[in-house]
Amino acid sequence: MKHFARSSLLVAFFFGIDKVLAFVRQTILARQFGLSYELDVFNAANNVPDLLSALISGGALGIALIPVLSEYMEQKGRKEAWDLFSRVINLGFIVTGVIAVIVAIFAPYIIGNIIAPGFPAEQKALAVELMRLDLIAIMIFSISGLVMAGLQANQHFLLPAIAPALYNIGQIFGAAVLAPESGLNMGIHGLVYGVIIGAALHLLVQAPGLARYGYKWTPTLGLRSPGMRKVYSLLGPRVVTKFFVFIFFIVRDNLASSMGEGAVTALNMGWFIMQVPETLLGTAIAITLLPTVSELLAQGKKDEFAKTMNSAYRAMLALTIPAAVLLAAGLRPLVGGVFGYTAAETDLVVLATRIYLLGLIGHALLEISVRAFYAQQDAITPLAAAALNASWYIGLAFILANQIGFAGVALANTIAFTSEALLVMFLLRGRFRQVLNVGGTLIRVLLISATVGLGIFILLRLPFFTNLSTLMSVATAGAAMAVGLLIVAPFIWPEVKLLLQLGTRD
Repeated sequence: MKHFARSSLLVAFFFGIDKVLAFVRQTILARQFGLSYELDVFNAANNVPDLLSALISGGALGIALIPVLSEYMEQKGRKEAWDLFSRVINLGFIVTGVIAVIVAIFAPYIIGNIIAPGFPAEQKALAVELMRLDLIAIMIFSISGLVMAGLQANQHFLLPAIAPALYNIGQIFGAAVLAPESGLNMGIHGLVYGVIIGAALHLLVQAPGLARYGYKWTPTLGLRSPGMRKVYSLLGPRVVTKFFVFIFFIVRDNLASSMGEGAVTALNMGWFIMQVPETLLGTAIAITLLPTVSELLAQGKKDEFAKTMNSAYRAMLALTIPAAVLLAAGLRPLVGGVFGYTAAETDLVVLATRIYLLGLIGHALLEISVRAFYAQQDAITPLAAAALNASWYIGLAFILANQIGFAGVALANTIAFTSEALLVMFLLRGRFRQVLNVGGTLIRVLLISATVGLGIFILLRLPFFTNLSTLMSVATAGAAMAVGLLIVAPFIWPEVKLLLQLGTRD
């Protein structure tokens, strides 16, 4: 098995553990808080801290840093690469601190006028308090997210893959021990303290990896060094790109805050469920893809780069299409049984999730498409695509929300991200024409997935199955999807083999 496939499976395995823990966390939250204003406030308060985390720690700096570190290690050696890493991590921590102070000061305005203008006054005040607390975790992530990128640039994926699971363990501790009356009775504040504990664990588990690769921290910035200038050239556009991505979440919660109790949480839950297959498939493959294709381009192997991207696209289609269809078909018994929602709450979450699942394929394809441009050290193309998409989304979201309400908020997201994925793939094809030769895979996988998904959907609505107990309904839905996957498996096996053979090193 190739190095790339081993790494992808390793990341996917630990992401799977992370998602199991995330489901445990979400189940505790759902049963403890339901679709309540309290949980709405917690979710809304996380918006800006999450944006900071994505911009400064793992998201923007990480993806901007990995191609440059890969190039440095390939051409100058690990010592020079680690020196550059120290400069970046120092800058990231300082910038995060300054922005965190600004956000803390202006939190009342941000919550009341941008994030959740539809919340009652009491909920706005609580959201401000929670947002300020959450900034502590973001300071930790400003280091931890970059440590993750540094290890991945060294083709080390184990500890970065474990870290998210420990982050979830911290949150579970907050939800199960700190928040409830039967525990330390901190209420919704306990959830934020759990986030802070999880962030600390996220950093601590990765620290030994730095020692293994000989990293020694140096207290320097060297803002004008050649390496830093290369990072800036990718970082600036990447920061703006990630900001455009987070417009989706800000607009979503802004609109949902006026749609009644539970609307924000239902949309967040639908997004969370869709993100399970997206993370296990799209993110896991994309994370291991970036260092691999960056190395290929650093070595001047453009044909191998195109071949690798084509294989990644075909594998992504073969994996995400069945995942979206089968999960959408068997979703309702799982949501109602696992999370303990009322029938009305279940309907709301299922509606949001199914609409988001329509965009799963686009989300996953966008993950690898964007990284193909960053591997070329081109951050402008993804930025331009994200800017166009954000503008398109804002107008679309307000129109659809006014026309069809709650469902329109989720539908605008799905349409927008799918549109962006198609645009970025088309632009990549302009440089490497063979990367999108995927027609055979697309048609074959769509046909079998739609056939099996329709069968599961009809089966679970027969009177015999609708009258089962909650536990049996969950078990039946899970079994139906598992059987469906077994039926689909032979039809996607050629693409799975491609994924297993992908990579530059044995």
